[in-house]
Amino acid sequence: MECYFDNSATTRCSDKAAEKMMQVLCTDYGNPSSLHGKGMTAENYVKESREIIAKSLKCETKEIIFTSGGSEGNNLAIFGSVRANKRVGKHIITTAVEHAAVYMPFKELERQGYDVTFLPTDEKGVISLNDLENALTDDTVLVAMMHVNNEIGSVMPVAEAGKLIHEKCPEALFFVDAIQSYGKVPLIPKKMGIDLLSVSGHKIHGPKGSGFLYKRDKVKLDPIIFGGGQENGYRSGTENVPAIAGLGVAVQEMFSDFDGHREHLFELKRHLAEKLSDIDAVSINSGLDENSAPQILSVSVDGVRAEVLLHALEDKGIYVSAGSACSSNRPAISRTLKSIGLKDSLLESTVRFSFSIYNTIEQVDYASDVMHELIPVLLRYRRF
Repeated sequence: MECYFDNSATTRCSDKAAEKMMQVLCTDYGNPSSLHGKGMTAENYVKESREIIAKSLKCETKEIIFTSGGSEGNNLAIFGSVRANKRVGKHIITTAVEHAAVYMPFKELERQGYDVTFLPTDEKGVISLNDLENALTDDTVLVAMMHVNNEIGSVMPVAEAGKLIHEKCPEALFFVDAIQSYGKVPLIPKKMGIDLLSVSGHKIHGPKGSGFLYKRDKVKLDPIIFGGGQENGYRSGTENVPAIAGLGVAVQEMFSDFDGHREHLFELKRHLAEKLSDIDAVSINSGLDENSAPQILSVSVDGVRAEVLLHALEDKGIYVSAGSACSSNRPAISRTLKSIGLKDSLLESTVRFSFSIYNTIEQVDYASDVMHELIPVLLRYRRF
């Protein structure tokens, strides 16, 4: 049995999304900026996807900017907002557990002279609102925060943070990395005080190379890619129409039964956590209640290196991740696991199971049986 449990790294493209992409690639392949009929057909694909996405966020279509994915969306939100609003100040705030696509832009801005505050988290991977309030100053121009942590699935208090930021620093912007939450956790930007929000298509069964940035109307944002002025001047370059069309289909599918999909993901996560709980060496780092993401389960096995367990599981047809697959293929000590205070012996002994709507209870049972079989064997070779 093959069990793909690395869906926070990437998901398989849905059949309907792939079919739509082939239609656009091979038949309706016009440039949406062209004035002839084929161009207008392409433009309609872009328009349709924009409408689908706007409906999912209860926002206006003009507030959606198509990007090549999460990293570009994050960089556009961060660099574009601080450049456009530099008169506000040079203090920016983020958390200690951000994905590299947010953390590294903040480090670059720090190198350029910005004053950066990295908020710590508690043992659940959640920031303190008191820490956030104390960090806000008259000079704060941007606060960036992931909605769902990509390694352990903790959910940040985004709505509360948005309210606090706008009450204390009305000119500061609030950017949320929603790459692991969109389609899985309730998310309405305007109700949550979110000014900018990034999404990646390949996390929700859309194609790689697709994504979008929500930008609240009237928010000032400088482009980071210049050229023909596509996407209302915020993201120049010929639109990737096949990817955008596929993304629209994937969004429609994810939101066609949002509650049902979310319930299914929680069932898989909790079932595996329960099955693994009777293995002495195993500890669960993810929350299992409604305040956690439904699709991510972080598991530590004391005495077994993550890479060893990962490849042992792979030999049995089970695919998991050791940390964030998006950072690089070179494992490093996780900032998230450090931030939650995980003991040193577990920092290199943690793997992530991440589920999709296509996974089944039977697959989870198989993975549990394999873990029960493998771990006692692998522990015999533990390093003392």
